[in-house]
Amino acid sequence: MGKSDFLSPKAIANRIKSKGLQKLRWYCQMCQKQCRDENGFKCHCMSESHQRQLLLASENPQQFMDYFSEEFRNDFLELLRRRFGTKRVHNNIVYNEYISHREHIHMNATQWETLTDFTKWLGREGLCKVDETPKGWYIQYIDRDPETIRRQQEQERKKKQDLDDEEKTAKFIEQQVRRGLEGKELEKPVYTELNRENEEEKVTFNLNKGASTSIAASSKTSSVLGPNALKMVEGAVKRKESAHSSGQSKEKKKKSALDEIMELEEEKKRTSRRDYWLQPEIVVKIVTKKLGEKYHKKKAVVKEVIDKYTAVVKMIDSGDKLKLDQTHLETVIPAPGKKVMVLNGGYRGNEGILESINEKRFSATITIDSGPLKGRRVEDIQYEDISKLA
Repeated sequence: MGKSDFLSPKAIANRIKSKGLQKLRWYCQMCQKQCRDENGFKCHCMSESHQRQLLLASENPQQFMDYFSEEFRNDFLELLRRRFGTKRVHNNIVYNEYISHREHIHMNATQWETLTDFTKWLGREGLCKVDETPKGWYIQYIDRDPETIRRQQEQERKKKQDLDDEEKTAKFIEQQVRRGLEGKELEKPVYTELNRENEEEKVTFNLNKGASTSIAASSKTSSVLGPNALKMVEGAVKRKESAHSSGQSKEKKKKSALDEIMELEEEKKRTSRRDYWLQPEIVVKIVTKKLGEKYHKKKAVVKEVIDKYTAVVKMIDSGDKLKLDQTHLETVIPAPGKKVMVLNGGYRGNEGILESINEKRFSATITIDSGPLKGRRVEDIQYEDISKLA
């Protein structure tokens, strides 16, 4: 049968298939050829071109491995720099995006056997910051590009210049204030003698804004002293009362502000949640069906917590011990009056007594029974945040 025509359905299907990613084990890095199945890969390995490439590689295998390793490293770091910058990211995310390119360098042709080895090598060489977590290895690119370093230095220089300008402005204002105070002469009070031209005339004092001047006036104006004095006394009493009341209000405001801060801190603690909740000696229920009907919906006691997210539990009815993730478990709500433990939120780790259950809101009310908060009543706490104590 002749070769398929270029526009035949078979030829079109073959071209569509060849565009997509194929299995890694059927890829020849030496020839940079992707085979579609095991038979095609076997035929390629027996071909003359592949044998010729093997002969070339056998003369200096280290040179070929170094070349592929360098290409892999450069492409990986270039993708990390362009795509994620200096952000902290999981190494598997970067690798999956790297291998999505059909013509990428495969890792089995490099000096690194696994992605973990390559990640550790990046950390040892100082190319990236690496850290290991329960969820895997995270990497963060260290940008040593001269242009980037120059830009950062320019930004730091500009920031320092702005600070220097602010300091210069502050010093200039301080000098102006000092000069103004030096040039201004303080007004000193002038004391005069009390002279009476006529002994029969009465002396009146006009107390305006602290000025102490003596004025000799007629007997008609002497009656002004009485009401002015009364008004001044009333004004002084009012000022004293207003000052006293303002002091009390300030104290009240201060107290109320302190109370508000304490309430905010308490609310923050109450609302602070974590993504793990397992605690030793609590009763849990197995919800996964992967273990069979023997353990499904059965209760167990947590004996040990491993890495915050995994627990070793002991079945209550059979005594079997299992190692399960927290996603396969759920909390157990006892009857009112029984002891529970708070597993999440601001009261995490405290023991309490279950007071009542609100089935409509899937919440409960407890009274703290241990620690410095003993006796405190906590309302509207969710089912998943408490569990029965063994």
